[in-house]
Parts: sequence; C-alpha cells; structure tokens
Amino acid sequence: MPMLEITPTLHIDERELAFDYVRSSGPGGQNVNKVATAAQLRFTIPNSTLPDDVKLRLIRLAGKRVTQDGVLIIVARQFRTQEQNREAATQRFVALVRQAAEKPRPRHKTRPTRASQQERLTTKKRRGAVKKLRQEPLD
Repeated sequence: MPMLEITPTLHIDERELAFDYVRSSGPGGQNVNKVATAAQLRFTIPNSTLPDDVKLRLIRLAGKRVTQDGVLIIVARQFRTQEQNREAATQRFVALVRQAAEKPRPRHKTRPTRASQQERLTTKKRRGAVKKLRQEPLD
C-alpha cells in the first residue's frame, strides 16, 4: 500500500488521489493539440483519512480550488510530460496539506500600553477642538 508522507506523523494513501489528464493550453505547436499532458489531481477531502481539524484548515487554505462537494482540484501543466506534471501536482498537494497540518498558534490577549491610551485620548481631544472651532457661536 503506497503511502504519501506529509509529515513524520501524517500519511495519506496514494489511492485517495485521483489523476485525470487533459490537453494543456499554451505554446507547444501541433503536439499540444494531440497529447493530454496536463495533470489534474483530485482529492476528496470529506472522505479522506485526514484528521478533522486538518480537513477544515485545508478547505480554508485551498479556497477556490475546492468544489462544493469538497473535492480539491490541483492542475499542473507547466511541463511537457504527464509524469512531470503528475509529480508537480503531487508536490503542490503535499505542500498544501503540510501547511494545513500546522496548528495555528493561539492568540494571547494583550492590553494597550499606557502611552497608546494617552495618545488616543490626546488625538480625540485635538479632533474635538478642531470641530468645536467650526461651530457658530451662541448669542
């Protein structure tokens, strides 16, 4: 059973990845019209063996590359052979999942410094004084 190593503790079965090959756009002469060299990697996130927190972060990170059904699609078409494009798509997939596997650091609440509070109040007073000068005097 071939496993794809994401991190030392996280592995994905390569059978969860599906590859389609389509015609690539761009330069390449007549070859580009005949040969399907662009690789489309498809990975169904909801049915995968990834932990739930990694799945959520992966969907958020992937953005528009995830369909309504939760299928991640990565297209690689920079090379002229299927094998190279397949490898490029796999590498980009591994990098994306590796990034999603990192737990975000928790945010610690901080309090504004006394100097920043003073600055804020001084600015408010200055602004109020400018607006006060715009008013018509009361008789």
